[in-house]
Amino acid sequence: MDPITAAALTALAGTVGGEAGRQTWQGLTALVRRPFQRGAAPGGSPVISSGELELADLENSPADPLRAQALATALGVRAAQDDEFRALLEEWWQQARSGSGGDVHTNSISGGTQNAPLLQGRDFSGLTFNMSQNDDR
Repeated sequence: MDPITAAALTALAGTVGGEAGRQTWQGLTALVRRPFQRGAAPGGSPVISSGELELADLENSPADPLRAQALATALGVRAAQDDEFRALLEEWWQQARSGSGGDVHTNSISGGTQNAPLLQGRDFSGLTFNMSQNDDR
């Protein structure tokens, strides 16, 4: 797994105002909140962090590189201790890096009548339009 860097977490925390950033952050939040059974001391207190505290700290101060580094470290340590978490974190990280979801923008069409197909979306490929000319003027 490529390490999740503090810089990447800082950038991600700074994008939670947009829909894609918010969804990516929610995915990480849900992942971190998954039950973490390993690494508990006999008294019940965790030996290693689940990452929840570090996640909340970075969410409160998204530009703080020290908080981002603390979260990156907590995620790395937890992933080293929990195979299932590591696999899920890897999947989340690949999606976050690829930008799946992309930025969401409100689209509007104005300026008269459109006489052709109109698509709104992202990343279209392999489309073909078969149009016939209508001379009913």
